[in-house]
Amino acid sequence: MLLIKNINKLVGTMEKPYSFKKGKALSFIGILENAYLLIENGKIHSYGTMESCPEVTLKTIDASGRIVLPTWVDSHTHIVFPATRELEFIDKIKGLSYEQIAKRGGGILNSARKMQDTDESYLFDSAM
Repeated sequence: MLLIKNINKLVGTMEKPYSFKKGKALSFIGILENAYLLIENGKIHSYGTMESCPEVTLKTIDASGRIVLPTWVDSHTHIVFPATRELEFIDKIKGLSYEQIAKRGGGILNSARKMQDTDESYLFDSAM
């Protein structure tokens, strides 16, 4: 077991997690201050405020003044791309549907079209 204690901000916690987040729900991430996180066999066992921290003798990390983000993140990226899409993420947070984003000129089909229309040497150079 691993206990991370005195966490300044434990980010991504929710009492009732979403099975799927979209729209305005993407702007809520849940933050618990002055917290602990208990991990057992590589999985989150429990978490809460330091007031409810279990007294256990095990490996402990003091995270005073630090932020801990134990949530899952799809952190993949593509090294070769013709244009960024961060504005689409903002549109998703504002509640636009994928169809609305596509009608505004965004989406994966737009990215695929830009990829086909972009000179290969430009893509190579930008990746380097």
